[in-house]
Amino acid sequence: MKRFNMIDEDFKCENCGKLVSKLNYSARDHCPYCLYSKHVDNNPGDRINLCHGMLKPIGIEKFKDSFKIIYQCEKCKKLHKNIIAKDDDMDLIIKLSNNL
Repeated sequence: MKRFNMIDEDFKCENCGKLVSKLNYSARDHCPYCLYSKHVDNNPGDRINLCHGMLKPIGIEKFKDSFKIIYQCEKCKKLHKNIIAKDDDMDLIIKLSNNL
């Protein structure tokens, strides 16, 4: 079972450069503007992964009554998934859903 460390903090997106505020209802794990993330965790919030590559959004999958963004690390090529956030750019989510 994966352990979850709650780390919800502001950050500057390394892909688009926008300032991203914390989510305030769960841990913010990707940019809501461009949907990119960073490969820093082995388990959610542990910050022990040494890769630090950018996680490029490549698709969407259904998850319960929501969706998850499917990522591929641009550095190590590993696949990763994060649940969407309420403030994510829905136009980009829809565009990613066309990759199915």
